[in-house]
Amino acid sequence: MHGQTFHSIASSQRASLTLLAILLSTIALWGQARKPETPAEWKPVEQAMGRPGAMQPGDVFKFSMPRGDLKVTVNGVAIQPGLALGSWAAFQKAGKDAIVMGDLVLTDAEVEPVMKKLLEGGIDPTALHNHLLHESPRVLYMHIYGRGDAVRLAQAIHDALALTKTPPAAAPGNPAAAPSFDVRQVEQILGYKGTINGSLLQFGIPRTEKIAEHGMEVPPAMGLATGINFQPTGRGRAAITGDFVLLGSEVNPVIRALRQNGIEVTAVHSHMLMEEPRLFFLHYWAIDDALKLAHGLRAALDQTNSGK
Repeated sequence: MHGQTFHSIASSQRASLTLLAILLSTIALWGQARKPETPAEWKPVEQAMGRPGAMQPGDVFKFSMPRGDLKVTVNGVAIQPGLALGSWAAFQKAGKDAIVMGDLVLTDAEVEPVMKKLLEGGIDPTALHNHLLHESPRVLYMHIYGRGDAVRLAQAIHDALALTKTPPAAAPGNPAAAPSFDVRQVEQILGYKGTINGSLLQFGIPRTEKIAEHGMEVPPAMGLATGINFQPTGRGRAAITGDFVLLGSEVNPVIRALRQNGIEVTAVHSHMLMEEPRLFFLHYWAIDDALKLAHGLRAALDQTNSGK
């Protein structure tokens, strides 16, 4: 009797595990089936870029081009591409035209040929500068703006990137380990929900004002959200970097708040040329306990007109 009972329980457990496996497989397939498709109007732009894009809030179609080829360290920390080495380009419809804005991560040797190719394709560089300090090798950031036919603009960016060692779009790999610090506490301290990107925790925090470039409203997804990125370094610590999007009156209050909390300011500059109101982008860096850094960033955010 006991043997029959044991056999019955084991069979029931195996059946339950089989049903669970089927259910998980069905959920995964359903999730894949539900993955948003590229709108038809943006498919020719994807073809010209030579890589997939993704819709973002505000009807923005965005491409990410991480520089996985670059092996950059800052103060002994190996920088993941998503932390500070992510080239991107975002498109927005403007009547019959499109607007593109973006940021290209470049080596010294790539700057001149890329700028030449962009200008030939009708895209204007709007800034060229550092975001980090003490990085090795040196990295520069070229911000861009263009208006016109979306496919032509995409082709110009594609041709410029072809002069660099920017890798092609990568196939999905094995999931990276989750952040090793307490993500929920960091989110509670900052007051915002973050996004897990591999082992990175990332935040995009919009401003409350409407921002326009050349008289057209520009959504936060076009590079106008304050960026906060955490990369775990072990034992509850993290490296942080990103940029605060600021009015002129907010720049020095934010500098003071960051420095009072042990966070280094690495650059203050413009990314755009004709925006209203006038904006400044403040970049920062620190390695410390993740929760301590979150408190410092929260103190800086309190000096800004950030949205909820």
